[in-house]
Amino acid sequence: MSVRTQSSEQSAKAAHRAGFACFVGRPNAGKSTLTNALVGKKVAITSNRPQTTRHTVRGIVHRPEAQLILVDTPGLHKPRTLLGERLNDVVRATWAEVDVIGFCLPADQKIGPGDRFIAKELAGIKRTPKIAIVTKTDLVDSKALAEQLIAVDQMARELGFEWQEIVPVSAVGDQQVTLLADLLVPLLPEGPALYPEGDLTDEPEQVMVAELIREAALEGVRDELPHSIAVVVEEMLPREDRPADRPLVDIHANIYIERPSQKGIIIGPKGKRLKDVGVKSRQQIEALLGTPVFLDLHVKVAKDWQRDPKQLRRLGF
Repeated sequence: MSVRTQSSEQSAKAAHRAGFACFVGRPNAGKSTLTNALVGKKVAITSNRPQTTRHTVRGIVHRPEAQLILVDTPGLHKPRTLLGERLNDVVRATWAEVDVIGFCLPADQKIGPGDRFIAKELAGIKRTPKIAIVTKTDLVDSKALAEQLIAVDQMARELGFEWQEIVPVSAVGDQQVTLLADLLVPLLPEGPALYPEGDLTDEPEQVMVAELIREAALEGVRDELPHSIAVVVEEMLPREDRPADRPLVDIHANIYIERPSQKGIIIGPKGKRLKDVGVKSRQQIEALLGTPVFLDLHVKVAKDWQRDPKQLRRLGF
């Protein structure tokens, strides 16, 4: 078992590499936080509530010698709804197409059935190299970390495969994040950059804006409505007749919930919660777009949308 804890030497004048890596793991294993730490800018939505990533967000790490494109998939889980099944299909399709898979396992949680379920699926994917990433190392002491690293190694052996590397990281504490990139890069194929310098993600801006609104909307109501919220940006246009030095983007978005009774939860007493959602997401959107924004939010009911194929399509799944 090779556990990496310091930076590897750069090989002299290596050829340029470019390719795709994806992070897998059960919901809330730290995949999105890690993507953001590697890219150095917020591209995937993070929340301490499982199952928030629904789109494949690619974060792009530019280096002189390589371009690492990170594909962030939803957490693989035992599906209970049509949405759940579709998310799992997205995960498997992604695994088949990437150059390297990083399996995220939190340091502070014992390996459970959910992790074994994923590891078993990974064992069936023969050709793609797999790295185990033990996340959230800032939450445990060195003894607990050592035990987790051994357990992770053991799990792969029991399933008949071996990790290419096992890397402990803390995205929040910025520990070993650069090392992780150093270890992913040599597993990519040689070739020119696939995206222009400066691009951090290929997600359409409208999708990212919707995700930022959804993240803000989840803030205060996680326990009550964890998966019932979907956001669609209906319109996003620069306002006409503005001087060039004072641009403004008008954004009209709908927040969809599944039942009329949930409307009051999102809006809050005297509209306070919806107002907070607007303020919070507007700041994030302005940082993303680099211009001031006028944000118009409405809450609408899309009855039981998670189980309805037509509604899922309309809401972008």
